[in-house]
Parts: sequence; structure tokens; C-alpha cells
Amino acid sequence: MTSILDKPIVLVLNRNWQAINVRTPAETVCQMVTDTATALDVRDDGSMVPTKWEEWRSLPVRESDFSIGTTRGEIRVPTVVVLARFAKVPMKRPKFNARNLWERDGGRCQYTGRALRPGEGNIDHVMPRSRGGATSWENCVLAARDVNARKGSRTPEEAGLRLLGEPVAPRALPATLLLRNTHGIPEWEPFLKS
Repeated sequence: MTSILDKPIVLVLNRNWQAINVRTPAETVCQMVTDTATALDVRDDGSMVPTKWEEWRSLPVRESDFSIGTTRGEIRVPTVVVLARFAKVPMKRPKFNARNLWERDGGRCQYTGRALRPGEGNIDHVMPRSRGGATSWENCVLAARDVNARKGSRTPEEAGLRLLGEPVAPRALPATLLLRNTHGIPEWEPFLKS
């Protein structure tokens, strides 16, 4: 069973208040104790007050807050922290998976150009895996199931198929664009791009 300390529920902002990462409360408390990060006390009126660890420990735990029990009582878990010295926005490439491949290829079969509905396409290895082809952005495309079955373990040329374009890795994007509020934490919303 995972405790609240191990769930990624804390949004990390750089010193310019731009969202750059998500951390667990355990990691965040360590950053706060060492003055590497300051928590944002998001108040009921919507105001956000940067609060250092010494003051944070004494804040009351509200009904809507995550909290952890300590020998000194309950402590509110921060949901947003600001790093003291880090100003960059890291660039990240989307992970290789079926959903992101679908997005890169625009939901279209890369051999026929046909728009596919969910379930009508799958991942095709341009150079088949049986011939040493990698499962990578540069070797995989979205293909209609019937086209992929017809291609089998052959190259597109051998199967009489032609790719619409060369498969390439998507460009790296600012980390902010890849962050998702999967836990529905309201305090994150002002910092995430829609």
C-alpha cells in the first residue's frame, strides 16, 4: 500500500513560478527543510503566500488538506512548492507509447493516410522487430490493422507500401506542457497550461 508520502501530489515551480515537475511529499519536505524550496500556502481567498518550513509546520490542517502524522501532531502536506534557485524550464520529449504515437501521427494510417478511429490502428515497426528493428520513434508508425497485417514481417518496400513521411521523434517541449493534474488538485490549476 502506498502512503501519501510516496504519491506525486506536489507541483514544483521554478523560481519564476513556472511549473516544471511533480514530486512526492517526502521529497518536498526534504527540500523545504534544507531551504531549497518554499511551500505556497494557498488560502481560501485564492491568495498564495510563500511559507518557509519553520512557519509551515505550525499552519493549521484544514479539512481539504492532505496531512501527515508526526510525533508533534499533524502537518499539512504542501501541494505547490517554489524552488529557491532553479530558474530554467526543462525540455522533455514525450514518452514513446501508443497514445503519443497516435498523437504524433495525427490518428492517421501512415501508409494510406486514412483517419482511424480508436481500435482501428496499431503500432507498425517500419523495420520489423524480427529483423532487428527497434521500438522507437524513428522506427514506428501508426498503421491501420489490416495494412499492418498485410505488411507482416516485411519492410514497406517489400510489401508494396509507401510511408507518407519519415518517422521522427517529436521535438522536446517545455516540461510544463507535459504535466497533468491527475489527482485533480485545485491549487495546481493556475500554473498548468491548458
